[in-house]
Parts: sequence; C-alpha cells; structure tokens
Amino acid sequence: MENASPLPEGYSELLKIDLQKDRKSALLVNGLALLIALPMVAVGAVMAPFSTLLDSSAGWLAYAGRWGVLLAGLVAYMLLHELVHGICMKHYSGEKVRYGFTGLYAYAGSEAYFNKRSYLVIALAPIVVWGVVLLILNFLVPTSWFWCVYFIQVCNVSGAAGDLYVSCKFSRLPADILIRDTGVSMTVYSRAERDGKESGNQKS
Repeated sequence: MENASPLPEGYSELLKIDLQKDRKSALLVNGLALLIALPMVAVGAVMAPFSTLLDSSAGWLAYAGRWGVLLAGLVAYMLLHELVHGICMKHYSGEKVRYGFTGLYAYAGSEAYFNKRSYLVIALAPIVVWGVVLLILNFLVPTSWFWCVYFIQVCNVSGAAGDLYVSCKFSRLPADILIRDTGVSMTVYSRAERDGKESGNQKS
C-alpha cells in the first residue's frame, strides 16, 4: 500500500497508541529505556571513567564549559531528533509536518497516512542518523569530553525506546496497514474487507 492522504476507502481503525494516556504502555517504554541506558552507561564507564566528566583539574571554566555543552547538546538533540522524524514524514507524504511540545517531550506529527515500510523508516531514522554522528564524534573528542558526547548517545538510544516499541509492534501487523502519527498519538488502520473475512473464517 502506498502512503496516502486522506484515508483510502475500505480502511478502518485497527488500534491506537497514546503513551500519554496508556499508562501500561508508558511504563513498558520507560522500563525499556532504563534497560537500554544502564548497560550503555556501564560500557561507557569501561571506555572512559565517569570521573573525567567531573574532573576540574583543567580549571573551573573548562569544567563549567563541559557541563554547558552537555546541557545544550541534550536540548539540541531533542529538537534534532524530531526534525529527522519530520523530514522523513515530509519526504514520504509531501504533507505539512507539525512540530510541538507537550510539556514532557517534543514531537513531530502529520495528518498523512503512512504505509508500514515508510513508517518504520520514519520511526527509526533518528536513532540511526544521530547514532552514527555521535559515534564518530566520540572517536574525535578527547577523553575529557567523552561523556559529553556519550551521554547524548545514551539518550539517543534509550530515548528512542518509544520508537523501538512501536516499530516492533507495527512490524508484526499486516503488510497493508496505514499509520497516522499526529505526534501525541498513533492510529493504525487496516482494510475492513480483510478484517471481515478473517472474522468470518474464525467463526467458521
């Protein structure tokens, strides 16, 4: 199925995911984020002692500068993460992308309906793009700056737990599904005719 706008005839809602309202799914995603973050921090500690981030032997100006860069980098990353989502949405649909902030997180959303393959690219693009960029930066910066970059990488991978969760969930759904992601919730649609046939087969 190609990407579409508006929803093609014969499609009906299959499921909806709203991590702001669905506490069970939200807890699952947060737990997944923690399970990803802890091993990454442990691996990072082997590569460079965490004390390098706290080291002030080079002077308080350098010390404050590292923390300032880290905090600014985290804010920039959150915006750039959503920008990659938005660029992919625009590429696949041609529709206007809406950016916003819920008070908890930034988001990119669209009224377009994306097929499964396109949406999986949209969902996973930020973790791949910024994962590569941050990995290269980690090899380029001195040890004293390792954690400034690596901590953003931890946030990149663990913070994408929601994207990983929906990607895994959607990958197991039928190939012809369409997904609309408004930024705060995702709705999946499937062919009503197929659903009706499957229901009939189950009854028989």
